[in-house]
Amino acid sequence: MTQELKPNQQNSIYETIKTLFFAALIALTIRSLAYEPFSIPSGSMIPSLLVGDYLFVSKFSYGYSTYSFPLGIFPIQGRINAKPVTRGDVIVFRKPGIYDVDYIKRVIGLPGDTLQVKQGRLYLNGEMVKRDYIGDVDIPTYPNDEIVKHKRYKETLPNGVTHEIIERSDNWVLDNTDVFNIPEDHYFMMGDNRDGSQDSRVMSEVGYVPYENLIGKAQFIFFSLNNETRAYEIWKWPSAIRFKRLFQKI
Repeated sequence: MTQELKPNQQNSIYETIKTLFFAALIALTIRSLAYEPFSIPSGSMIPSLLVGDYLFVSKFSYGYSTYSFPLGIFPIQGRINAKPVTRGDVIVFRKPGIYDVDYIKRVIGLPGDTLQVKQGRLYLNGEMVKRDYIGDVDIPTYPNDEIVKHKRYKETLPNGVTHEIIERSDNWVLDNTDVFNIPEDHYFMMGDNRDGSQDSRVMSEVGYVPYENLIGKAQFIFFSLNNETRAYEIWKWPSAIRFKRLFQKI
């Protein structure tokens, strides 16, 4: 025997569905137009970003392209409300040629620049970029988490932006490159973990990143867990949360 719903029950179900729909629509709008959360899965941006950091990326910083929206549901040509990129920005971008892979790196080279790495030192437009030694730090390396001593530096880009980098040595795999000539509307991205980052120095994997592939600028860390704890393991949070990293500006 089928029991019919009373009018007030039907209204209640309707209101619930409507509320869920508008909540999802608001969340999608915020994610697409304002801020999107991202997590850090690898150590390529150590020491600036650690595995287990969760951060907000501002989608409006450089305007909007088709990659600003989930599944590319709005096929935009180029960018809407395009804004300039600043050297030194930490950016989430879509890996060139791969629709569903996001990377996060630092913008080092701008359109029209020449860039080269020689014996571990970064050269922009023929000038060696300044770096100052800070000290040594022990870093776990992929894939076996072997602890390896790295040197820590403060790097100062030509526009005055400073950030820290680490180097395993000055003669590692990507420490000597050809000269890169960055084309118009493209950017050269590098990880702050210079010997542990697959970035624009690997032309077959990343290479020059088109302007339209930029998703947004990393703004601040809103949550952080040590890399031995999964986000769903709430019972471990009291000892696993890196409280000093919370709300840290990037």
